[in-house]
Amino acid sequence: MLSLMRRFLDTWAAKVFFLLLVGMFGVWGVSGSLGDIASSSAVATVGSRKIELAEVQEAYRRQLAQVSKMFGTQLQPTLEIKRAVAGQALEQLVTFAAIDNMTASLHLAITDEVLAQAVREVPAFKGRSGQFDRDTYEQVLRANGYTPKRFEAQVKTDIAQRQLLETVRAGSSAPDALVRPVYEFQREARLADAVDVLFASAKAPEPPTQAQLERFYENNTSRYSTAELRRVRAVILAPDQLMGDVQVSDDEIAAAYAQRRQQYVTAEKRTVQVILAQDEAAAQALAKTWSAGASWDAMQKAANDAGAAPVEITDAAQVEFPAPELGAAVFAATKDVVPPPVHSALGWHVLKVTAIAPGLARTLADVKDELRKRVALDKAADLMATRARQVEDQLSAGVALDALPGDLGLAPVVGTLDAQGKTKDGTPAPIPGPAELRPALVQAAFQAKIGDAPHLVEAPNAADGTQSFYALSVEEITPPAPRPLAEVIAQVSADWARDAVRHEAEATAAGLLGRVKAGTSLADAASADLLQVRALPAVGRSAPPAGVPSELVNPLFALKTGEATMVETQEGFVVAVLVKVLNADPAADPTAYAQMREQLAKAMADDTEAVFGVALRDRAKPKLNRAQLDTLVQGG
Repeated sequence: MLSLMRRFLDTWAAKVFFLLLVGMFGVWGVSGSLGDIASSSAVATVGSRKIELAEVQEAYRRQLAQVSKMFGTQLQPTLEIKRAVAGQALEQLVTFAAIDNMTASLHLAITDEVLAQAVREVPAFKGRSGQFDRDTYEQVLRANGYTPKRFEAQVKTDIAQRQLLETVRAGSSAPDALVRPVYEFQREARLADAVDVLFASAKAPEPPTQAQLERFYENNTSRYSTAELRRVRAVILAPDQLMGDVQVSDDEIAAAYAQRRQQYVTAEKRTVQVILAQDEAAAQALAKTWSAGASWDAMQKAANDAGAAPVEITDAAQVEFPAPELGAAVFAATKDVVPPPVHSALGWHVLKVTAIAPGLARTLADVKDELRKRVALDKAADLMATRARQVEDQLSAGVALDALPGDLGLAPVVGTLDAQGKTKDGTPAPIPGPAELRPALVQAAFQAKIGDAPHLVEAPNAADGTQSFYALSVEEITPPAPRPLAEVIAQVSADWARDAVRHEAEATAAGLLGRVKAGTSLADAASADLLQVRALPAVGRSAPPAGVPSELVNPLFALKTGEATMVETQEGFVVAVLVKVLNADPAADPTAYAQMREQLAKAMADDTEAVFGVALRDRAKPKLNRAQLDTLVQGG
């Protein structure tokens, strides 16, 4: 059960994307099974559970942010998008509430110990040491719009729900009547013969005439046009810009050091060769032999002869040894010296330390400047929310970007750029803020229209989890314009030559295909053009083997034996004839067949779980307060 928590942070994004897509069928995106409630402070009621406006609002904002991240930029939500997202946020909460009601009726309770273990096992919460890190935990939660209290409550609910849903899933299985045809379809392979018509082997064309170049240029003007340029005015709000507005005390730095101490203290690690014997006399004899200069290979043989167990433990801290007495002896030993055997509950240990990796302890004084910056950055990130609301209020009141107050920590940006974020001279446009903000701002600039009112937009989170915002308006658009032929004559000539080579190769391949379809064998048709036939390795529906272009896979599986096809690749054209269909035999690979059964059983369990959730929701007869939901949409 706890292994499921390792996927916990992925749950929201996956569900958001799926639910948003399937939910666009309705204006509100909420199941038609929801009834109406005329007057209530709750947005929905599911049995005895009331879903309040604040809860839906939080889910709605988080869900919209997650969808925006998936598309690489922040949505500029229309009223229809707001309704769809709000409706799906409510639908999700309603379904969770219905399942939660069922877990409560079954008295499923989660202890604090189980909760703590689940949280500590989430990979995203582990620091550089590979262990749970409180600072990383809080950064990840902040980046995903959670507080620890809310997240841990959600985890408890999720674990209880998984206990219930795993029971529902347990009965799912895939019968042979389903597994066999799916296995045979996916594992079917095909043999084919092929002829390559390569661009590299084509004869170089005669130099083009001026008329040919002019005609080619006129037919492909878009290739030789300047990029569209946009003059953009923007303001950027990022944590780095607010660092000067926050103060960090020595007490705060000391508290931060105490919280992150495990990041700055690395334990000494040792590599040791150990022989475990159950008899003291045998251990003493082995230690004497080893001290006399015997090699590890010789000691392993001597240990086996004496009924002892040799083992090598690499880069282990003292607490990682299986017995405290052994750990203490290892860390008290001198490198390459065999100490007297040590006894533990496991038996007698004979050991030799072969390598020592010293520990590292960085004091508060060592990391004070680093911590000051980190604490300041965290406080600046907290200040961001206040400043963002102030900017939103100003923009909503119609204040222009260049008239925003100067004490908000905004970085102004004015300039002309293309869709790659480059200026007229081809250099990157100077856009402040984290690296993740640049592509989002550029993409938004080329989606906006002149006259669109600026809105404050949250950029994708930076690598350290911090947020940043921007608002922009487009002041001028310079459309693409053809560059004179004289300016691009070299590029036009090269493009013409490549096009001529491609045209010649295509004509050769098409002629070859035509002769094969008329009844000539592939070998005879190829010999007429002095081309060679090669036998392709067996091709499956998944990734093609070496020597088989990916463009050929789907066409091959659309052919009947003896039929031919032609595809274009980066290197040229390929004409292929299907020689044989290799049918899959489940008995030939029982392991793969069993894996297919497991995959299908999981898919059926997923479907059963989804249907169960819908059934619980419908049975709860949830009631919807449309007025409250409309308030959220209109105000959000």
